[in-house]
Amino acid sequence: MKQLSKLKCFSLSSIKPTIYYDELIVPLLRQIINTLLYNSVNISLPSNNDIQRSFIERKYQQVGSYADDNLMKGEAQCHIYSLPYQFDNFHYLNNSFQGGRFEKVKCIKMTDIRPFEHEFFKIISQSFPFLQHLSVKNDEQQKNKQHLSNTLIIFPHLRSLHLILAHIDYVEDFLMKKTTHLPCLLYLKIKYEQLLIITNNFTNNSIEFNFSQLKVLSIVEPFVRPENFHSYFPQLQILYS
Repeated sequence: MKQLSKLKCFSLSSIKPTIYYDELIVPLLRQIINTLLYNSVNISLPSNNDIQRSFIERKYQQVGSYADDNLMKGEAQCHIYSLPYQFDNFHYLNNSFQGGRFEKVKCIKMTDIRPFEHEFFKIISQSFPFLQHLSVKNDEQQKNKQHLSNTLIIFPHLRSLHLILAHIDYVEDFLMKKTTHLPCLLYLKIKYEQLLIITNNFTNNSIEFNFSQLKVLSIVEPFVRPENFHSYFPQLQILYS
């Protein structure tokens, strides 16, 4: 290929993903003398207001929406619902959620490839005051752990908590009383390794944890109970492993 010595301007746009950038595009750019390369990625997604306006224009007056602006996955999701809302489950909630008031919602499944910070869980507790069942799926560690003890979060009605697919940071955040208060927690699904870490091999004081009301403990792998296991779970009736 000849050098493009007289080329003054070069623009290339692609509306679809490509796997040939390094193979085809970069060699082409190298033929251009005195090139200034601007890698500009402009991704425009509709905002919540845009989405709601589109429904209002179609005569749907009472509409709420929750748009996922997570561009790291190269995809977008949107949850649109009529008002007043009628659902009692909220699935795939992530960091794009900005709050609201959902008193009927009893079950939430949270998942993201970005970390959930402690302050975000506070938003969840305030937005879903009667939440009973919560599942957290996130293997990214928290970035603002130094602020955990500054705000105590309360989930007054939470009965069931699934943390088996959660990073240890979220296990600590939810199960340590100094960060989160769970007065009605009855069911916990967790890995035994996670329990060992947060209890320091069952040597920390048992009163530091939200275990006192637990009736059912589900651990995914076989394990040998330590001698003081019962002191951490005094109300335990069923143990799955």
